[in-house]
Amino acid sequence: MTRTKIKVSIIVPMYNTEKEIARCLETLANQTLKDIEIIVVNDGSTDNSKNIVFDYMKKYSNIVYLEKKNGGLSDARNYGMKFAKGEYIAFVDSDDFVDYTMYEKMYNVAKEKNADYVECDFYWSYHLAKNKWKNKVDKGYRYKDKKEMMAFGRVVAWNKLIKRSIIKENFPVGLLYEDIEFFYKLIPEIKKFAFVEEPLYFYVQRDNSLVNKQTFKTGQIFNIFNDCFDYYKKNNLFDEYKEELEYSYTRILLCSSLKRISKIYDNVAKEKLFYETWQNLNTKFPEWKKNKYLKNRSLKNLYMRSVNSKTYKLYCKIIG
Repeated sequence: MTRTKIKVSIIVPMYNTEKEIARCLETLANQTLKDIEIIVVNDGSTDNSKNIVFDYMKKYSNIVYLEKKNGGLSDARNYGMKFAKGEYIAFVDSDDFVDYTMYEKMYNVAKEKNADYVECDFYWSYHLAKNKWKNKVDKGYRYKDKKEMMAFGRVVAWNKLIKRSIIKENFPVGLLYEDIEFFYKLIPEIKKFAFVEEPLYFYVQRDNSLVNKQTFKTGQIFNIFNDCFDYYKKNNLFDEYKEELEYSYTRILLCSSLKRISKIYDNVAKEKLFYETWQNLNTKFPEWKKNKYLKNRSLKNLYMRSVNSKTYKLYCKIIG
């Protein structure tokens, strides 16, 4: 008897999400695409999450349960990938959920266009009250090549379908911003990409989530980019992608990273990170103001072009 080929392996790291895991599994177990496996990695949960998964396993034979000591999101994803058998791999956070047609639509596009990487739009999803949600669509940039992908792409792992054979690097363990490093190290391996121009993933916003708890670890963005730069230099790709790496570094440090730093309660740590951000940017890329992508007259670029040693201090005071 011929064994059915698994089309997609969906890896779901789980840590103490007993209030959300059933909603997540409900949308995954009832996908319109068949021949998928749902790999739940229990990353040392201490609540009732495990028993909820077991209840779902009684009803759905394609749920695979794995258990390990707590090691964080990246460690759980990497562990799940070791057991994945699908042609493609996808990642879903256990407190998020997806459209029931998500993987059928993405897999069909992948096969139709012979793409080894497919990206869909998503919702920023806010839970207002019982059965009431506010969803804001994130359409993203439709990049035309891999250089634009690096400059403007959404680095999150969970709105993507990736051919398992092109994943050469794991997520970095023990660091924040793990998706950035995974995404940038994946780009050189991609031969063809495609889009599903429809929001299919619900990225649930939570006040107590990791991304909303800003600490001095926010400075790990420097470690992440140093690893990326070293990787591109080691593989003789740095010169080819220098403009894109420079623009990405500038954009993330001067925009999203500053916003995160501003939310740190410890003023001493906050001031130190503000200083280190400016020093790192100007040390790594002293000519960043000449970057070709900054010539585009978007509001974000207008802001970045206005940043200098004096205005940077002013902006830090305003947001801090």
